[in-house]
Amino acid sequence: MSSGDLIGLLGILLAVGLLIGLAFRGFSLLLAAPAVALLAVAFSGGPLLANLTQTFMPGVGRFIVQFFPIFLLGAVFGKLMDDSGAARSIARGFTDRLGSGRAILAVVLACALLTYGGVSLFVVSFAVFPIADALFRQANIPHRLIPATIALGAFTFTMTALPGTPAIQNAIPMPHFGTTLFAAPGIGILAALVMLGFGIWWLKRAENLARRAGEGYGPDSHPIADPELSSERAVNADAFDPAELPHGHHAPNGPSFFFAVLPILVVLAVNLLMTWVVLPRMDTAFLAEPRWGGISLAAVSGIWSVMTALLAATLVLILINRSRLTELRRSLDAGANASVLPVFNTASLAGFGAVVAALPVFVIVRDGLLAVPGGPLVSLSVAASTMGVITGSASAALTITLDAFGETFAQMATVAGIEPALMHRIASLACGPLSMLPHSGAIVTLLAICGATQKQSFAHIGVVTVIGPLLGLMTAIVLGSLFGAF
Repeated sequence: MSSGDLIGLLGILLAVGLLIGLAFRGFSLLLAAPAVALLAVAFSGGPLLANLTQTFMPGVGRFIVQFFPIFLLGAVFGKLMDDSGAARSIARGFTDRLGSGRAILAVVLACALLTYGGVSLFVVSFAVFPIADALFRQANIPHRLIPATIALGAFTFTMTALPGTPAIQNAIPMPHFGTTLFAAPGIGILAALVMLGFGIWWLKRAENLARRAGEGYGPDSHPIADPELSSERAVNADAFDPAELPHGHHAPNGPSFFFAVLPILVVLAVNLLMTWVVLPRMDTAFLAEPRWGGISLAAVSGIWSVMTALLAATLVLILINRSRLTELRRSLDAGANASVLPVFNTASLAGFGAVVAALPVFVIVRDGLLAVPGGPLVSLSVAASTMGVITGSASAALTITLDAFGETFAQMATVAGIEPALMHRIASLACGPLSMLPHSGAIVTLLAICGATQKQSFAHIGVVTVIGPLLGLMTAIVLGSLFGAF
């Protein structure tokens, strides 16, 4: 390795370290990502302005062009679920049925159902926290366990493992492997059960240890005892002002549990229908024409299915809750506006990855990741996990990994006889665990919503969002290696 390569590697490491540090301190990724990308370019001796306009910006643009419709429709759907009271009805439904004795399980299942239905994890956190806080207070469970409980339901198995979830982490691999959201469903379900089972066991163990030590709800809590309080009052506005906060009007009373869940069922049903019935029967030969990009249906069918499902569910949600959505236009506007910052943050990280991947020294990094023993499944897992550490974002990690190595991994899988569906599921599973470290934007946001600190709560968050999902990933790799995709 030449001295120039060493300097280039040092530049990448410094850029990554600075990106993590800036994100952890709350700096906007819209500023941090291009700045640290240019730092890496400077160490490599490349042209700064050319890399900014010809490499960084196209990387940003590709991500937005491909995935902005999902961010937009998902944010609108989540905002309407929040403003109509449907999200709170689902959370209360689980807690009423399971009772305070199973407070942790009730909160996890409520979060899981909402995120599996396509509701933004930030909306889920806002909607569920007041109810979780009241339930934990009633059951005398330490407040410091609330963030980990919400994280288990919203940030783990429903984000990467369960087949059919419209989470962006499950959508990103589709155009790269020609798959759908339902890729390798059996492996995904088993991995999800590992994550859920391990996480519930750990949190119940923490609850029991706290009881034996005489620790209760705790004086250092963020006291929101009334679950009817609107979500924006469940967080210290001086400490945090998230993009998801604006809304139209919170309905004082939400729909019944059945009608609250119905739009989520519509997401899943329409997604399945589009994936397996409607799109395969359509005449899409025109996509091969140059004006449409010369692509196949497999490259876009997953995106089309999710978009149609979210749109249909949004229409059903509005029809069911029209009397509750008294300021529908404001709710729609707030949802649309709330989609912009998340998609541009993630796209900026994708642009950073595009710059790093274009540096001459990145060939050494690429060869090292591709040479990891264990075959394509292990190499893909290591690559996505490494990018997760770098970016603190599962979606950005997966985007960077597949943009840089997707074609190579697809070729390696073909040679090894590995189904694309299995590569899809492993990629989704691998991007999550190591992106949930303290500098993760999702973790920082969740702690702010819950009024907790890294010192109080991250140990348990780390166990359920890092260790549990890593166990799920390893389970999936072993099963996939033995039995293939199922």
